[in-house]
Amino acid sequence: MAASNTAGNAPPAKNGKKLIVIGAVVALLVVAATIVLLTVMNQQRDEEASNRSAAALVPTFLPLETLVVNLADPGGDRFIQLGITLELQDDKTAEQVKQFMPSIRDGILRLVSQRSASELLGREGKEQLAADIRREVARPLGGNRRAARVSEDSEYDDEYEQPRRPANPVRRVLFSSFIIQ
Repeated sequence: MAASNTAGNAPPAKNGKKLIVIGAVVALLVVAATIVLLTVMNQQRDEEASNRSAAALVPTFLPLETLVVNLADPGGDRFIQLGITLELQDDKTAEQVKQFMPSIRDGILRLVSQRSASELLGREGKEQLAADIRREVARPLGGNRRAARVSEDSEYDDEYEQPRRPANPVRRVLFSSFIIQ
């Protein structure tokens, strides 16, 4: 009986080894499939991020109608002919600007009419006017005038502990013509 007892135990030992080998192969296949899946997902995420950043880098330009404004010089006989093109965040922002155009033009006219020719002739005067126009255009769009003073990683306006408004959607104000007479 001892011989048959040894023979009876041998087949289960082979089955146990086969199960271990099959289990190891299945585990390796699961690990390999997981690695492939994660790699594909990371590539897709990277491509989406790249597409979004590429879309964010392409500016949208919106030229405004030429403005002719009397300046605040003594005697009131000086005026400026001003061509403005706005560099905006995206096409959606351009559509919003178009919706608010009467209000935006009025604000720009009021800003420019408060300046004198001597203020606007220098580079600093032009840069200050561009910054003021940028804020004026962003006002009806909900752009944050103080975005430059608020930390980028903070979700709150540190001075008043209120939720931050989005940064200014107007990237730059470009002058296409600037004639003072």
